[in-house]
Amino acid sequence: MGKLYIVPTPIGNLEDITLRAINILKKADTILAEDTRTSGKLLQHYEITTPMQSHHMHNEHRTVDAIIKRIVSGETIALISDAGTPAISDPGFLLTRACIENDIAVECLPGATALIPALVNSGLPNDKFVFEGFLPVKKGRQTRLKLLAEEARTMVFYESPHKLVKTLGQFVDYFGEDRPVSVSRELTKIYEETIRGTAAEVLAHYSNKPPKGEIVIAVAGKK
Repeated sequence: MGKLYIVPTPIGNLEDITLRAINILKKADTILAEDTRTSGKLLQHYEITTPMQSHHMHNEHRTVDAIIKRIVSGETIALISDAGTPAISDPGFLLTRACIENDIAVECLPGATALIPALVNSGLPNDKFVFEGFLPVKKGRQTRLKLLAEEARTMVFYESPHKLVKTLGQFVDYFGEDRPVSVSRELTKIYEETIRGTAAEVLAHYSNKPPKGEIVIAVAGKK
């Protein structure tokens, strides 16, 4: 029987990948990639010639069974996403669960993820925290925000640039304008920045300067 490796990839800077990750990607029989065009640039950079197969949120329900059969037959599969650690707001959970249900060995390598650097950069308490990922777009969003208004731990969110101002405005409404907030943008990339302040101050900043790129928000818990 083969094995599934879950391999984190850089979130920006191509040097943020481990030697072990490179070796596993080279030795695997197949690499499952969220977007083969995006991952192709990384593989080319490290001269990795392992065949790739598309595995993303729109096809993972249909492809899991076939992948399981291949691993059972002896193939070693490496799963990657466009950036960061697979299954963290990216495809990966369904395949991991299916492997475990079929007694297939699963090994997740340590490596890049956006939420930890953003949390540490924030300067907010990080001995205990809760990762919320993306808030619900419509249904359940207000209910979730009402519950989180009472959360005592630091909260970490992912957000798209065109929704950041709306989300910060809702943080002001539900958490209060004085709640400490930190927004990290384009982590590990050329234009990386972290803006810290109260919810009202950070909202004012991005209302006047529309953001671009990948965004992680850290919010202090309720005192």
